[in-house]
Amino acid sequence: VALMRGLEPEGGWPDVSDAALEADLARWLGPYLVGVKRVDALADGPLQAALAGLLDHALGRRLDAELPAQLIVNGRPRAIDYTADAPVLAVRLQDLLGQRDTPRLAGGRVALVLHLLSPAGRPLAVTADLAGFWRGAYGDVRKQMRGRYPKHPWPEDPLGAVPPARAAR
Repeated sequence: VALMRGLEPEGGWPDVSDAALEADLARWLGPYLVGVKRVDALADGPLQAALAGLLDHALGRRLDAELPAQLIVNGRPRAIDYTADAPVLAVRLQDLLGQRDTPRLAGGRVALVLHLLSPAGRPLAVTADLAGFWRGAYGDVRKQMRGRYPKHPWPEDPLGAVPPARAAR
């Protein structure tokens, strides 16, 4: 919501800053506290519902469409982390083979920051420019990782490659 408010200051998005939420705590959170006996019980759903209640139906639908919680990458849903300054998508490098451009959100206004991971899930690179990564740093990553993960594809031409199918467990 804060990201959309920054993108569209006149769009009717509510202020969800800590100060604004604290100042109006009784109104937006109060109705959801009925029957709650422990603070840790808020994490089970009432807090999420209370924050969602700040949006009318139209804004809620727009939020879900413009800034989804997940993105499908190579057939699998991947969670998007909105807690940093820019949205972050952690994904295996091989799942992006053949993809030229960085995925974008909010109608193309926001580029995801990609945390490119090794087959073991360890960070290899961070970029908001996938095309630049393929042209530049990928060559070095490929040299380092080919020997460590020989069963995984490390093509010389990552843009012409197809992401590998999901491995059977």
